[in-house]
Amino acid sequence: MCLGVPMKIITVDGTTATVEMANVRQECDLSLSPGAKVGDYVIVHAGFAIEILDEEDARETLELLDQIGFDTGRGS
Repeated sequence: MCLGVPMKIITVDGTTATVEMANVRQECDLSLSPGAKVGDYVIVHAGFAIEILDEEDARETLELLDQIGFDTGRGS
């Protein structure tokens, strides 16, 4: 099973972003979400930002992931 997770964009350099969740940072490709910018939440799957989320939707998704035992770094 594959899972796309919400991550917050920390930096953008061209079509590459540094994203973060649970104090883990990684790079992802923004080619599929060209409007994404620093501070946005994106769904990251297989190294690509596949969707931009508003902050409320991102937080709701992270809360649901917390409830099923996924470590989102939020301490829930």
